[in-house]
Amino acid sequence: MVRSVFTGISRGTERLVLAGKVPEAERVRMRAPLQEGVFPFPVKYGYCAVGVVEAGPAEMIGRTVFCLHPHQDWFLAPLDMLVPVPEDVPSRRATLAANMETALNAVWDSGAGPADRIVIVGAGIVGLMVTALAVRIPGADVTVIDIAEDRRRLVESFGARFATAPSSDSAGADVVFHTSVSAAGLNAAIASAGLEGTVVEMSWYGDREVPALLGGAFHSQRLKLVSSQVGQVSATHRPRWTYRRRMEAALRLLADERLDALVADEISFADAPTALPRILGPEASGLAPVIRY
Repeated sequence: MVRSVFTGISRGTERLVLAGKVPEAERVRMRAPLQEGVFPFPVKYGYCAVGVVEAGPAEMIGRTVFCLHPHQDWFLAPLDMLVPVPEDVPSRRATLAANMETALNAVWDSGAGPADRIVIVGAGIVGLMVTALAVRIPGADVTVIDIAEDRRRLVESFGARFATAPSSDSAGADVVFHTSVSAAGLNAAIASAGLEGTVVEMSWYGDREVPALLGGAFHSQRLKLVSSQVGQVSATHRPRWTYRRRMEAALRLLADERLDALVADEISFADAPTALPRILGPEASGLAPVIRY
């Protein structure tokens, strides 16, 4: 039995769920691990819960844990799905664990290494998580592209360059991550990749068609366009890494005070029924919202 302290809202994914736009063909794969109900509605969704164990094995009582559970004030969960939160990671920041896990998996998928020129297109939560990891790679040259000038301070706080459009600083990249969920962003990512570079597509578009510019220099540059999705451990690590080991690593990687700036909106559980439609509205923007219990 876990008493929730905070749950994180995954703005992109939960916006599609709230709008009833989960494609029928993807409804099985889109299920949250402890989801109740089926798409489109009624459904209990969410996967970023942090709380305190109130009943269970003696050694777990009082522990702060992360669980892939929907938004709920108290919940029962299998013991093997509760991952202890490190003592140096506050509960509010720990709600970012699922996003950090996604970013970690994508870095593995990309093959990025020391001294690489790395570009991230899209400075939302996932893009900023990738940035936080990329700047830790020894000698990496990291540039983040986003049309929102107000993301500059955050990007530069991690030690990366910021630009509002592709430039000479972002051209010829070894690895490009795309997270903006837009055709313009994807095409900026393709344009930023150097000869035989890799473009890692992390955006999930639901059932939308996306016009990608695969003409021009795409073929002559021999670019690689690959998808990265957290539902499977990256093939580069799958023989040795379990889902739990990956989540434990993601939680450890959150021991960085700068990441607190990514948790922006905070609403109470009692206000969630009226606040969520605003937070997840089609024009709403911002960083990671959390529900406080």
